[in-house]
Amino acid sequence: MAAMASDAQLFEEDFQVKELSPPKYDRVDRITCTSADGQTQMALDINKELFPCAIGDNLHVVIATSLSLDGSKEDERGWRDASKLGGGEATLADMFEYVCYGKIYRFDDSDNGQNIKCYTSFGGLLMSLDGPYKKLTPLRVDYVYLLVKKV
Repeated sequence: MAAMASDAQLFEEDFQVKELSPPKYDRVDRITCTSADGQTQMALDINKELFPCAIGDNLHVVIATSLSLDGSKEDERGWRDASKLGGGEATLADMFEYVCYGKIYRFDDSDNGQNIKCYTSFGGLLMSLDGPYKKLTPLRVDYVYLLVKKV
């Protein structure tokens, strides 16, 4: 991922799945994870048919504004269109098992004043990140890609 432009990659962290919430929907699990350094918590709704997770799984998570390896913005074609044509150029999505597109829509300050909480929706599947300002500062209200793979 060193080839990716730094302004397109907003967040990158390794997490461990700590909890699976009781299912409310047939195909969705809400996983609760803690970062490797213990400073950041993530709650994420995932499609368990596409990307099943279990307690103890280690995940590598990236939030980026572009899937282009050089960090440039996509043209009017969607990222799926290029892969359907075959022979298209490689994208960041090729390196991950689970990819979603959505919008960061809200930030809240934590009670302790040291952390911030970021909320994102991927077509109704929600994610919240709670961590230090220093780590989450690059995130902003914007459309983003969530990329996840097991490590």
